[in-house]
Amino acid sequence: MKYALVTFGCRVNQADSLALEAQLRAKGATQAAPEDADVVVVNSCSVTATADQGTRQVIRRIVRANPDVQVVVTGCYATREPDEVRALPNVLHVVPNDRKDSLADLFVDGDGPCGQPIGPGLGGRTALTLRVQTGCEEACSYCIIPRTRGGGRSRPLASVLADLHRAVGAGYKEIVITGVHLGSYGRDLGDGASLTALVRALAEWPDDVLFRISSLEPMDCTDAIVDLVASSPRLAPHFHLPLQHGSDEMLSAMRRPYTVSCYRGVVDRIRTLMPDASIGSDMIVGFPGETAAHVDETLAVLERLPLTHLHVFPYSDRPGTAASAMQPKVDGRDIRDRGRQVRAIGEQMTRRFRESQAGRTRRALTVDHGWSAVTDNYIKVRLGEHHERNEWVDVTV
Repeated sequence: MKYALVTFGCRVNQADSLALEAQLRAKGATQAAPEDADVVVVNSCSVTATADQGTRQVIRRIVRANPDVQVVVTGCYATREPDEVRALPNVLHVVPNDRKDSLADLFVDGDGPCGQPIGPGLGGRTALTLRVQTGCEEACSYCIIPRTRGGGRSRPLASVLADLHRAVGAGYKEIVITGVHLGSYGRDLGDGASLTALVRALAEWPDDVLFRISSLEPMDCTDAIVDLVASSPRLAPHFHLPLQHGSDEMLSAMRRPYTVSCYRGVVDRIRTLMPDASIGSDMIVGFPGETAAHVDETLAVLERLPLTHLHVFPYSDRPGTAASAMQPKVDGRDIRDRGRQVRAIGEQMTRRFRESQAGRTRRALTVDHGWSAVTDNYIKVRLGEHHERNEWVDVTV
């Protein structure tokens, strides 16, 4: 059977797709382009209405190019609106998130060594993204994910470590640790496991491998975790800490459990211990009730924060969330204008960080076809000479 995988959304979805790809290959399936595949699996996102629309558009485009293809849809959109997804052309199965792990059994016969990781470079990936947790117990007013992913569920630490050993044995030199609410890792297991315990195990890893910690909520980025990252060459000096807004009033409306001052304290501590660390953030513009004064407050906060890049999201209503009932709504033109202002600051941050790295020598892993690499502090650089993919190189920026 020839398969294709199309993945939308977050690193958790990327990790889920990579695990599914390993299962499909273990059962003898072969990768193909969507227009040539027998089955296309679409791993959907539903964080915004635009994400839903993207899934619909891609499925219709695939079917136009490959009228006989069978489409299997999973992910958050499939979980939230299964009937809507089922009505799309050529959809054979709609698989909710809680059945995603056994999805391959629905349409591929045969047994194989499931769980064996795909080696670096296959599927277009050099680093491995490994999900250690899914689900979320938080109640952010704008977020539908607790409904589509359910409550927090962690994988046992021994199972995670076993997967990491297999991945290193398969040749991976960089592994991204991810989860829906990564900071809650271990809380549901009842055996003392925690994100700190996991990060400590990574910090002490015996092999020459780099672990990159995916997005962390600010309140979960504890002093202990920052200290471990600062002290171990196994942990990338790279943090992604969603702020979401620069106004405490808006953070309260969003039901985010921290203040701007607390956030600044976390970022300042990272910057003090790791002056060259990459620190990214997410921002939402146009949340219900946001005024021009709130925007000015956000811009002033961002101008002072030593971040390195921003992901900016225009607010859009998600039915079923508390924010969808909040008033007043912000005019769409204002949302676009505010987004441009915040993105402009993000571009300044990125330029300033890159310029600060000029002349520095960093360790980097070669990607693509060996003409570029990604540094430990998350800068993609073009190389002056060709290397094999998935090689450690020292680069002077």
